[in-house]
Amino acid sequence: MDLSAASKESYIKLKDEINFHNYRYHVLDAPVISDSEFDQLLVQIRAIENDHPDWVLPDSPTQRAGSVVSERFSKIRHAMPVLSLSNAFSAADVQDWLNRIEKLDERVRYADFVLEPKIDGLTVVLTYQNGVLTTGATRGDGLIGEDITANVRTIKSIPLSIPVGKSSLTIPETLVVRGEVFIHNSDFDKINQELAKRGEKTWLNPRNTAAGSLRQLNPEVTAGRPLTIFNYQILYSSQPDLTGTQWETLEYLKELGFRVSPDSIYCESSEEMLTALDSWQEIRDRLDYAIDGVVIKINDLQVAASLGFVGKDPRGAIALKFPAREVTTKLENIGVNVGRTGMLAPFAMLEPVEIGGVVVKQATLHNFEYIDEKDIRIGDTVMVKRAGDVIPNVIGPVADLRDGSQLPYIHPETCPSCGQPVEKLEGEVAVYCVNSACPAQLIRNVEYFASRGAMDIVGMGIKIVEQIIAAGLIKDVSDIYLLKKEDLLLLEGFGDKKADNLLAAIEASKSQPLDRFLSALGIHGIGSVMASVLTERYRSLDELAAADAAELQTIDGVGPTGAQAVTEWFSRESNQQVLVKFKEIGVWPVNEAQSAGLNPTDQALTGMTIVVTGTLTHFSRDEIKSVIKAHGGKAVDSVSAKTTFVLAGENPGSKREKALSLGIPVQSEDEFLKLIGQ
Repeated sequence: MDLSAASKESYIKLKDEINFHNYRYHVLDAPVISDSEFDQLLVQIRAIENDHPDWVLPDSPTQRAGSVVSERFSKIRHAMPVLSLSNAFSAADVQDWLNRIEKLDERVRYADFVLEPKIDGLTVVLTYQNGVLTTGATRGDGLIGEDITANVRTIKSIPLSIPVGKSSLTIPETLVVRGEVFIHNSDFDKINQELAKRGEKTWLNPRNTAAGSLRQLNPEVTAGRPLTIFNYQILYSSQPDLTGTQWETLEYLKELGFRVSPDSIYCESSEEMLTALDSWQEIRDRLDYAIDGVVIKINDLQVAASLGFVGKDPRGAIALKFPAREVTTKLENIGVNVGRTGMLAPFAMLEPVEIGGVVVKQATLHNFEYIDEKDIRIGDTVMVKRAGDVIPNVIGPVADLRDGSQLPYIHPETCPSCGQPVEKLEGEVAVYCVNSACPAQLIRNVEYFASRGAMDIVGMGIKIVEQIIAAGLIKDVSDIYLLKKEDLLLLEGFGDKKADNLLAAIEASKSQPLDRFLSALGIHGIGSVMASVLTERYRSLDELAAADAAELQTIDGVGPTGAQAVTEWFSRESNQQVLVKFKEIGVWPVNEAQSAGLNPTDQALTGMTIVVTGTLTHFSRDEIKSVIKAHGGKAVDSVSAKTTFVLAGENPGSKREKALSLGIPVQSEDEFLKLIGQ
């Protein structure tokens, strides 16, 4: 909205829009826009009212602290107004606030401050008579709240009487305490997991869950939710001047038995306070509860009170709101990416929206079951979250804004890249394309095949792979071994030496053992450890391909999912064609120890379980594992009572110490070489 050209009609429209969103948030506990978007609407209406004070209407949202009171509950008039705070959106705004209040009272210049987390929950007002909880109420419109006493009593962190335990403190005849009810993020996740298991609709965010739980007509529902509270203000006391500072107030409440946030910070000066603000983004990320800002309070309550009010906002405190992490926008479509392992990953194609200073056009949808569970439809208005540098994700739809044009999403039955049918492995939520020649997988497949942990083709990094594939020289991983020098010389950056070196590295990789070759194929769930386990049983890929799932599951460490992944991969005609090409090219390693008929009992390390730690002189980590296996042993990553000995190189770390503590032998590299006869 162009504020400079705002008409009275547009002001009234904006006022009505904000009141509607207030109603959705405070009464229905079902907001249809994010907190940050609501804050921006308030900024707009305040700016208009500053320019046109004669336009201000009695029902303007700036003229009250809270929202309308629900008719579902009886009403309670608060002993004192329950006020909201004005907002700052940057450190510069906080500095402007300081400058303004210093002009009103010079004591502010020497004031100390308290920083408290601005909890994203539901405000409650607790009244105690002679130390006994008599009423619990919502903030309501700041003057009158809803009577939710029966629900409040179910929250175990709210004391039914004070003090809790022994205390020498004097308890006022009447004490009114303000707090914020919320749900820990970890508890919220557990609730959603349980709802998803039962096939029920999951909650969008902890705040709505807490508010909806606290404002139930049936207290038994409230009792079943993991609600908790942080208290932070004495609204009224029949014994005046209980505390002189905000920090003393928090300590007093804590001693009475009230739960107080452990994350509040005391600052001796405004300089220290401004510096401390920088740390709150990091604090926000580590907390197990949602906050949308930090509240800055002058510690001296008398100084704070002397500053008075701006409208209905006290001048002695301000809320610094964090950059938005949640916004609403339109879901224009749903796309699908295909990863290296063939996993299909759906993503949201969004109407561009700014979140925390970054314009977001796409967001993750996790998996197809997530789309079904949240009932996310194309055309929905959706809530999108972005925390720090984490990839944005769609939290869920705002179903109340649907107009009938939204379309349910239909799961893909074929890969969007190669058109092959997709597979869903038992016990997994992911859907896979198991065609190894799938174009979408090809670059990552080739890069992985050539990587050090697989076939170790030196010089074939991601940039070279992209060049080769872009030139059409490779259609599947076996084509690596058909590359010709004259083709490489056509690529940018390739000369004779570079081409010769790459071809030599490709040729050298043909000597890699069977387990490395199997791992390099990129079969879902078959990494280096599982490849080693399988090639101990099967001497070639021909034998492995002939095994069925039941046979594979008889191998220690191979479960139903891994067995299914292997059999599915080998059953694909496209994968069979790639294997035929490998065999024709001559890249077909066989487990020589088995093929030569060697008796494993003749090998020096037969039956031994060995842990390698530290840096070795003669072997890389992959080489030493191959040597151990070739001599009949088993290389594992962690020390246990089953470990035969630990092979320790330089800087061995904690594994060596653990072995010694368990009485397990530790051998040097020289001792190991003697053991295997080298």
